[in-house]
Amino acid sequence: MKEKKFPNSSTPDELPLNVGILGGGMTCKFFLELLRSGAFRYLHINVVGVCDIDPEAEGLRLAQSMGIYTTEKLSDLFEKKDLDFIFELSNNNEVLLDLVRTRPKGVGIIEHNTVRFLRHLSTFYERLKFAEEQLILEKMSSDFLIQQSSMAIVVLNTDFSISDANEAYLKNVDLPRDEVKGAYCYKISHGLNEPCAVTNPALKCPMIETLRTGKSAHVIHELESTSKQRHYSNIVTYPLKNQDGEIVKIIEIWHDITKEISSRLEKRVKELKADLNKIVQEDRLISLGKLATSCVHEINNPIQGLLTFTDLMQNIVDQGIPSEEDLKNFRKHLTLMSHELERCGNIVSSLLSFSRTSSTGHKHADLNDILNEIIKLTNHKMELQNIRLNTCLHNGPLMIQGDVNQLQQCFLNLILNAIEAMPLGGQLEIISKLEKEQNTARIEIKDTGPGIPDDNMEHIFDPFFTTKEEGEGTGLGLSIVYGIVKNHKGDIEVNSQVGKGCSFVLAFPIP
Repeated sequence: MKEKKFPNSSTPDELPLNVGILGGGMTCKFFLELLRSGAFRYLHINVVGVCDIDPEAEGLRLAQSMGIYTTEKLSDLFEKKDLDFIFELSNNNEVLLDLVRTRPKGVGIIEHNTVRFLRHLSTFYERLKFAEEQLILEKMSSDFLIQQSSMAIVVLNTDFSISDANEAYLKNVDLPRDEVKGAYCYKISHGLNEPCAVTNPALKCPMIETLRTGKSAHVIHELESTSKQRHYSNIVTYPLKNQDGEIVKIIEIWHDITKEISSRLEKRVKELKADLNKIVQEDRLISLGKLATSCVHEINNPIQGLLTFTDLMQNIVDQGIPSEEDLKNFRKHLTLMSHELERCGNIVSSLLSFSRTSSTGHKHADLNDILNEIIKLTNHKMELQNIRLNTCLHNGPLMIQGDVNQLQQCFLNLILNAIEAMPLGGQLEIISKLEKEQNTARIEIKDTGPGIPDDNMEHIFDPFFTTKEEGEGTGLGLSIVYGIVKNHKGDIEVNSQVGKGCSFVLAFPIP
């Protein structure tokens, strides 16, 4: 039968290996199929012939279908030119011994156990090849997911150097890939020369947490973009481990949450402003109670005078027709009564105006007008406590953008605090001025009370902090003042000397 060399997947430059097969059974068939599949990638094997006494042996028949020389005589195989090895696949010791005795000089023998080893080796190779294909497939999938993700993704080595990054990450840091790969993450992302946790211990590093625990970690970092704008990112890390469970790389996923935080912050600011308005109104009612007590006394005096004049006039009328002198006195009494009634009306109107909640929101407000209204409400209380009032207000309107309700309560709290600090009398000074260079409106409320001890200075704006006796104050007055000033983008300064008095200086930006 004509000999035909069976090619395999090896390259032409490799050294060919000419083999003959003794035993054309099932093992021979497996070996030929293995050879045909290209399993022996690095061997150039030529099967020059197959020998078996059974013409129906399955391996022999496969060899014939593949165009390989077949024979029933072993001696025919020995005559093949350049024969290197005989594969003994009969699994018969007598045949093997006969082969050893009769083989030509220089022809090697590979017995069936070695072929069995090759079979196992081939099986292992197929499994390895499948694993490699799976790994390539998984890498392609992961690369696709990383590169196509809209979130910024960076792959880090355990020494903080960057192994790879997707386009979204490169866009965030505004750097080309060749400058990012191999660089340290803390340098690229934060502009630091050392790891974040070393430079700023308060800045939690999710990568260090993942390396420590072996689990995913996440933090929120505040960052500065190349345009100097602040933004916030939610950073999540995932460990990549080898077969021994050791972390070899870290995947970091960055999700920009600036808009989400801004939205929540805006919502919270609105809630806080609404809460501030409620607190201001509640504090106004408390202040109104204090003012009403003082105003009752102030209203009571003119009412008593009105009653006196009314009784006097009634008695004159009861005696008959008033004389010319009586009518003259009537005119004087009526003028005084009208004046007193007007004063009572102004006091009541001021109280009603102060207690009423007007529409909230910042609009044009004259600080001098607001101060004058508060002075009207508190003037009688000052007189009762023998407090001298000195005012030096800016000549002309002192306009800012503000909430009138809040500003009224702010000034009222400071003036009432000053009055209460001087129960035995003293001097209260209220000054307003325009500071053009600083572009601010400046208000100063100064008293000659006992002053604020140094130990209390750092707490005076704390909510519920008070040095008054229980039941005499809520401790919210100055904290409300502070909140209102800051809500108007203003500043507040306190100057105090124990035993000499205290001064509150407020500065508001003017439009």
